[in-house]
Amino acid sequence: MFALLRDLRHLRRQIDLPAPGRGGSLALRHVDAGSCNGCEHELTLVTSPYYDLQRFGLNIVASPRHADVLLVTGVVTTRMHDALLAAYAAMPEPRRVAALGDCALNCGVLALPGAIAGRLEDILPVDLRIPGCPPAPARIAEALVGLLDGSGRDGPAETPPR
Repeated sequence: MFALLRDLRHLRRQIDLPAPGRGGSLALRHVDAGSCNGCEHELTLVTSPYYDLQRFGLNIVASPRHADVLLVTGVVTTRMHDALLAAYAAMPEPRRVAALGDCALNCGVLALPGAIAGRLEDILPVDLRIPGCPPAPARIAEALVGLLDGSGRDGPAETPPR
């Protein structure tokens, strides 16, 4: 394992990849509240080596008990409402919520009225809004890095965090 980390460090120096200029880290817990999986595909790209969010201290964790940020995709359905609240309640304080994609922001959602639990903002306090259907990986990456910086801007630019 040490050899792999050493080789990765040498490779980053070789390709002149800038070191992150910030300290700290954030653990993200992703919850799909009822999406079409478009945002999940883009989120997977954000964790790929091209964007490499881990070098900025951003990691996706398996348990809400280890998370700092609840990253919600999709419209909140009635069947996911209680599970979403349970995940939020399990998170330690201070906790933040990020809405990823237009469905999580309740923009133009097509569904039966009885299947939707309501807007995410009416269920949980949303700290970061990342619009798009689906948002580009660069937009997601910049918004999440902005949370680490403390800026938490809504609707970041389209440039990757390089």
